[in-house]
Amino acid sequence: MLSSKAMLDGHGEESPYFQGWKEYEKNAYDDVQNPTGIIQMDLAEIQLSLDLLKTWIENNQDATRLTNNGESMFWHLALFQDYHGLPAFKNVLAELMAEIRGNKVSFDPRKLVLMAGAAAASETLMFCIAEHGDAFLLPTPYYPGYDRDLKWRTGVELVPIHCSSSNGFKVTKFALEEAYQQAKKLSLKGVLITNPSNTLGTTMSHVELDDHFYCGKEDPLNK
Repeated sequence: MLSSKAMLDGHGEESPYFQGWKEYEKNAYDDVQNPTGIIQMDLAEIQLSLDLLKTWIENNQDATRLTNNGESMFWHLALFQDYHGLPAFKNVLAELMAEIRGNKVSFDPRKLVLMAGAAAASETLMFCIAEHGDAFLLPTPYYPGYDRDLKWRTGVELVPIHCSSSNGFKVTKFALEEAYQQAKKLSLKGVLITNPSNTLGTTMSHVELDDHFYCGKEDPLNK
């Protein structure tokens, strides 16, 4: 007999993520053949740089053969590694992140933890900062996979902050307070944001962050 956790609908075919995917497959948008169809916006897959990646792999065959200057790296890479990620990879990643930001900031690779995708990282974060039954406020619309990644095994609850297209889905103080009132019966841990937004791709300004997510001494979220 399967456990109650394994039987939950939120992680499998009945989750909002996969339900949306099925509807898309039945009625996919096409600008000529089906202009009223569904546009897929919730697939957790970045395809914008695949052409660059393909070209790089073709020009760097050592990477696909797990070799370095002709010498096999298989045993070095295949066995258990530092749980925080390969140090050499973290060093390169820290340099890249600094370069992207114009080298105005620096990153200590010793403080980076590499994980197998955002889903694993999100779930691990929940285990680190929350207990079973704790709740987080999360602005809508949000990536539907969060209902699986953040809640399934951790027992964390998500309370939506309902945002509207009328103001560009900005988080208002009214919406934040309304969500807080809904979460009063739970153990409220904090507010989660994705910036840039997943799924909208929009970013929050410093003013928005200060206005909507700064919890002063009188703010109930700070107690």
